[in-house]
Amino acid sequence: MNRTLTCMLALSLTAAAVSTAQAETTLRMSHFWPGASAINKQIFEAWAEQVEKDANGELEIENYPSQTLSQADETYDAAVNGIADIGITAQGYTNGRFPLSQIVELPGVAESAPQGACVLQTLYDDGQIAGEYDDTHVLFMFTTGPGYIHTQETDVQKPSDLEGLRIRRPTAVAGDILENMGAQPVGMPAPEIYTSMQRGVIDGLSFPWEGMKTFRLNELAEYHTQVPFYTLIFVATMSQRTYDSLSAEQQEAIDENSGMKWADNAGEVFASIDAAGKQEAVEAGHTIRVIDNPLEDSAWQKPLEAGIENYLADLESRGLDQARDVYHAALEARQACSAE
Repeated sequence: MNRTLTCMLALSLTAAAVSTAQAETTLRMSHFWPGASAINKQIFEAWAEQVEKDANGELEIENYPSQTLSQADETYDAAVNGIADIGITAQGYTNGRFPLSQIVELPGVAESAPQGACVLQTLYDDGQIAGEYDDTHVLFMFTTGPGYIHTQETDVQKPSDLEGLRIRRPTAVAGDILENMGAQPVGMPAPEIYTSMQRGVIDGLSFPWEGMKTFRLNELAEYHTQVPFYTLIFVATMSQRTYDSLSAEQQEAIDENSGMKWADNAGEVFASIDAAGKQEAVEAGHTIRVIDNPLEDSAWQKPLEAGIENYLADLESRGLDQARDVYHAALEARQACSAE
């Protein structure tokens, strides 16, 4: 009898262990930021830890930074296809796929990362751009602070100073504006910039201060023109198939950590690193030119306004008749989203 009870107890414990093991689901998260970066630690690792906590041990999130699971320009598709369960990337890395979303990148839409994240997430929540993400389950959206111009040897004080310079552009939208100023835009993922500058492949880049610190580019660029002519946008999204396969409790843990709450958190993290990135350049004795309101500056206004109009007109020519409505909605959201 005792032997029978002992066997039954052992089988019961084994079944419980198997059930617990099956309850835990592992999700693979892919992005391009360095593992040691504050962006990875303070946004993505913090998000994963909170989700795991809220899921009561039923979810485990494996983090794959530095393009170790998918290349930056392939990460969105990796989430669509389930190669990554969660993908975090810049929409501009898949050119032409998120044209309405990239309206937020235009000059004058956002003055800071918190404001930009709020504007982008608002447009998604209000349905203005949601249709561009029907093939995944969006978690939250965010942006960098304003992107500036950083060069190795050229003191850029007006657009004509960019004539002939090979400048890394983050997206085609920013690239068109740079080209209108006379620069030669060069596309490449952020992790490749440092080596390209070292080898003389590019003369400079367009980046927010956060990126200058995160990718150690203040080591190479000594001239900085703080002219806010674009904002880079990002999406953290999830394989729809993976999300649908989760239990109701697991989905609730994901949903509780989606939307504006984490858009705001990401914006604040980017803002703090923007400040640190600029301070790094100041302490190094670099030359910093500040043009706070370029749309009201006689030298910069014309090419920037032309960039805005060209982009909206191009979207309309492609049948996106709502482009100007989205642009005006972004400007309205800008007023509602407090600038830092």
